[in-house]
Amino acid sequence: MALVSVASREVGVRELTQHNDGKRVEEYLALTHLKKGNPWCASFVSFVFAQCGYSKPRSAWCPDLFPDSRLATSALPGDIMGIYFPEKKRIAHVGLVIHQLGSWVTTCEGNTDVAGSREGDGVYKKLRHIKTIHSISDWVSERRKVP
Repeated sequence: MALVSVASREVGVRELTQHNDGKRVEEYLALTHLKKGNPWCASFVSFVFAQCGYSKPRSAWCPDLFPDSRLATSALPGDIMGIYFPEKKRIAHVGLVIHQLGSWVTTCEGNTDVAGSREGDGVYKKLRHIKTIHSISDWVSERRKVP
């Protein structure tokens, strides 16, 4: 799937000074009309979709990537996964699903790190347990909407 390929090619991108900056990070942010210094996980996901010719999603606000009309009940390649942060009372980190194997989901995420933080330093592949994922959305098709 093109989304997975494009996202995977971005693995290894790092911030320049660990302050949400750097040439490539600023390209992600620019797509969602933000300047350097802003959190960029949702901008990264929007960038991947744009590179694959999709007109949406285009948002830097994580909750925007999970409208009711796009929610899915399983994780397929190219879906967007969201992690809920109780202190924020919302989904506050997102990434792209690479694949799911049993209870584990491999993702590609921007603005994370080795520990899986939402305030990281680059683009990483992560292995997350399905129970840590709050929501999944499908922007590729209409195939699995939640009733």
